[in-house]
Amino acid sequence: MTFIQWMGVLGILLLVLALASAFLRWLPVTTSILYLAFGIAIGSMGFAVSNKSFSEVSDWLEHLTEVAVLASLFVGGLKLRLPLRHPAWVGAYLMAGPVMLLCIGGVALIGHYVLGFDWGIALLIGAILAPTDPVLASLVQVNDARDDDRMRFALSGEAGFNDGVAFPFVMLGLFLILHGDMDRANWIHWFSVDLLWAVIAGLGCGFLLGKLVGWLAIRLRARYEDTGISANDFLALALIALSYVCAELIGGWGFLATFAAGVGLRHAEVRSSSLELPAEELTRQALPRLADDMPHELDIGGQRLSGPNIAAGVMMSDMLSLGNLLERAVEVLLVTILGILVTTHWDWRALPLAAALFCVIRPVAVALVIPRCIATPLQKGLMGWFGIRGIGSLYYLCFALNHDLPMAWHDDIANIVLSTVALSICVHGLSTQPLLGFYERRLAARANDG
Repeated sequence: MTFIQWMGVLGILLLVLALASAFLRWLPVTTSILYLAFGIAIGSMGFAVSNKSFSEVSDWLEHLTEVAVLASLFVGGLKLRLPLRHPAWVGAYLMAGPVMLLCIGGVALIGHYVLGFDWGIALLIGAILAPTDPVLASLVQVNDARDDDRMRFALSGEAGFNDGVAFPFVMLGLFLILHGDMDRANWIHWFSVDLLWAVIAGLGCGFLLGKLVGWLAIRLRARYEDTGISANDFLALALIALSYVCAELIGGWGFLATFAAGVGLRHAEVRSSSLELPAEELTRQALPRLADDMPHELDIGGQRLSGPNIAAGVMMSDMLSLGNLLERAVEVLLVTILGILVTTHWDWRALPLAAALFCVIRPVAVALVIPRCIATPLQKGLMGWFGIRGIGSLYYLCFALNHDLPMAWHDDIANIVLSTVALSICVHGLSTQPLLGFYERRLAARANDG
């Protein structure tokens, strides 16, 4: 399929989605299911890569999925405004740490004892499927920077952290496949360098860079009364790129750095604006009045905003708008590609694996790890179910295939991962809106009773 044909197919899909948006928003399914169905439909007709093995497209798809995940992680970090010591963060740490480790181990056990893979292959599949997706899980994550719901916040933090935390286990699986075993020196190196240092360096580098750049940008915008939207877009793209590169240069995980950069930038807004509410909420209604000049002070609803308040609000509003646009665009493209690929890479072995992961392994892990003081039983149940797999797993799959994984295992691993991700999009896409509706009604009823 030529580039012109690709442009035509995606243009038609985007046009249909735009014209039918008023109708589609009432459907009890996520839009990801529609993109997947569209991809399956055109894949069944022999379009694009449907007659190729996944290995033939994994090279360019790795870079495409990597960019998609980086943009989504940065935006996800921008939405998490609570102080790092707030109890809501504990849920995110536990979900991205112990819960993810239990999911990796559970999938590895299924892969070894049920599907018959060697331990290295089973561990690699577990690590690839362990991260929840920051791109496709937007419905269950925080709605905005004011949202402090424990369930949504934990799922948002999990999606930000575990796309980087899973990387050491992908590397471990690849090493076991290539070498069969690890001696003590290799274990010490993996634990100290690939796990501890890479995680800490990635988070620390990204957070400090995001906070420093955010503080500097807000000060310069306020001092020179600059509200240029394009400059804020450039700043977001620059911070995504630089946080990733800086972390990789010092041996840290770039995904973690990009997420932490978003969190650091948000904390720079909190410190510079000194507002209880997100700065963008207070300045959004004043944007038409700002034009090209930023006043020294602005009155919004009886509250006086200073130059740094206004600068922080405009910057955050622009970055979130850009990030949301990028997220939606890459979601359409990549889920459509997944639908095309799964038509020739479907593997029935994904059914028992997906059933075990979605219905047993993750819910049990959440029930065991998350204490009641962090989340209610209902929240824990939903946190256990909303483990959506997606673009992050596609990236790790491409990474593994492009980094010395023996060709003999390419088809097996690709087929199982692609099929499991497609099942996740279908199962979670059908259940997300009804379950969220039930959850919101319970919250409203509890608030009324209180």
